[in-house]
Amino acid sequence: MQLTRPPAVAGTFYPADKHQLQSMIQSHLDQATTSGELPKAIIAPHAGYIYSGPVAASVYARLQQGRGKISRVVLLGPSHRVGFRGCALSSAVGFATPLGEIPVDQETAAALADLPFVSKMDRAHDQEHSLEVHLPFLQEVLGTFSLIPIVVGDASPQDVAVILDRLWGGDETLIVISSDLSHYHDYATARRMDKATSDAIVAMRPDDIGFDDACGRLPVSGLLLAAKQRGMKAETIDLRNSGDTAGPKDRVVGYGAYAFE
Repeated sequence: MQLTRPPAVAGTFYPADKHQLQSMIQSHLDQATTSGELPKAIIAPHAGYIYSGPVAASVYARLQQGRGKISRVVLLGPSHRVGFRGCALSSAVGFATPLGEIPVDQETAAALADLPFVSKMDRAHDQEHSLEVHLPFLQEVLGTFSLIPIVVGDASPQDVAVILDRLWGGDETLIVISSDLSHYHDYATARRMDKATSDAIVAMRPDDIGFDDACGRLPVSGLLLAAKQRGMKAETIDLRNSGDTAGPKDRVVGYGAYAFE
């Protein structure tokens, strides 16, 4: 079995020890509010767990009610290490974390084969934390599921929306978009920028999300296009930054968590 293992993530973005990792995730989930409907799609951050874990947990806690119902996760995040055009699938049959192995749904991903902006590109997935930091959270809240991991490079929001339309599915399918918000501004500036971005997400206004507003703005904007077309509603679950969680306030990274119903 060919497996993609995330050595650059475990031990860097989250603990490499299984029991320590489970304990950290559960601690974050225990502090989150679980009220609200089961989302069809979420946006959650992808920084190290000590920084963004509490914010991610705020929306992942809602997914606990999807255990046994959600059997497929479509996960999209921005590329941090490799520059390329379009969107990249993986040829791996499974992704591994300290919590176990997750099968990749290659059969469903084949529905994208005719799209000229989609290709299989394993180098885009190598050490790509924007996807891999979400996997332990998903394993902990959902248990067993299959995965369609997609790294978004130089693509348009419309391209992403087409992908999501193809993979939307029914109640068995969850859409997860990985994105942090503003980067390395002072605390007050970050709060102002992130509030504006958060308002744009809730109002389904992708054109109001600029290059410096969210590192995953392309997959986020694609989700907004697809969700708006379906008449969905978006809700801000949490909005904080690293100055609120585990870092200084002079140079912060913003984190938001959103649920789409």
